[in-house]
Amino acid sequence: MTAFLRHFLSFLIDGSFLTGLSAYSLVRLTQSWLGIPVENAVAPLAFFGTVAGYNFIKYDALARMKGRSLNPRIKAIAFISFGFLVAAGMCFLRLRWAAQLTVLGFGALTVLYALPFFPNRQNARNWAGVKIYIVSLCWMGVTAVLPIVQARVPFDLAVGVLCLRRFLFVLVLVLIFEIIDLANDDPLLRTIPQWIGVKRTKQLGHALLILLMALNWTDFRTYPDFILNISIFLLTGFFLFFAHERRPRHYTLLWAESIPIIWWIADLLLGYFL
Repeated sequence: MTAFLRHFLSFLIDGSFLTGLSAYSLVRLTQSWLGIPVENAVAPLAFFGTVAGYNFIKYDALARMKGRSLNPRIKAIAFISFGFLVAAGMCFLRLRWAAQLTVLGFGALTVLYALPFFPNRQNARNWAGVKIYIVSLCWMGVTAVLPIVQARVPFDLAVGVLCLRRFLFVLVLVLIFEIIDLANDDPLLRTIPQWIGVKRTKQLGHALLILLMALNWTDFRTYPDFILNISIFLLTGFFLFFAHERRPRHYTLLWAESIPIIWWIADLLLGYFL
């Protein structure tokens, strides 16, 4: 049973399914905070599109190099990802036109991140110092801007603060990943830990979390919501504090990446019991 669970968790991680569920959870949190009715397009699109997009980024080069000699696990992930891409397309067709334009805009940014756009040039993922901001911006766009546009919520100060909070939260999560990946990243990437060191990266991340707590003070629905959000920021700070380049991949790909899922489930429970 333990071996089965280990293989199952590895499949969820390798197939980016937890990543997709994290995106789904953040969309549902946006809808919950703004009182947006739950519908069957935006959150599923975030899940299906994230899984398909991340797997394309991870396995495109490997698939082109090995072709049919890929191992069965990667072939299964590729098959599922293709199905998810079709499902994401069906969800896309159910969006209003402004939301579709939003998807196309942030989708183009994702393509720029994943693929070389000009001959003999690297993709944006390999541009020095840019990766973390593109990732945070794309996640903010899909999990905050998209549900807002789809629901026709007016863009005011509160909505702007929510989008800023989402950008900063994802930025801190990516800092954890960059610290863990420090030993394997190309030095030319100029990630933040490579640029300012692990200690200062953690200080930066904790400063951003303090800013998030301050922004949370200006915008929360109830006292339990406030406590939940602060608890999530403290949990994120915990993972950031204990991150280092010798941590196993499950530290980020399982536990740190599950923080948005935990946040959404806790928010659901608060709404149910209060």
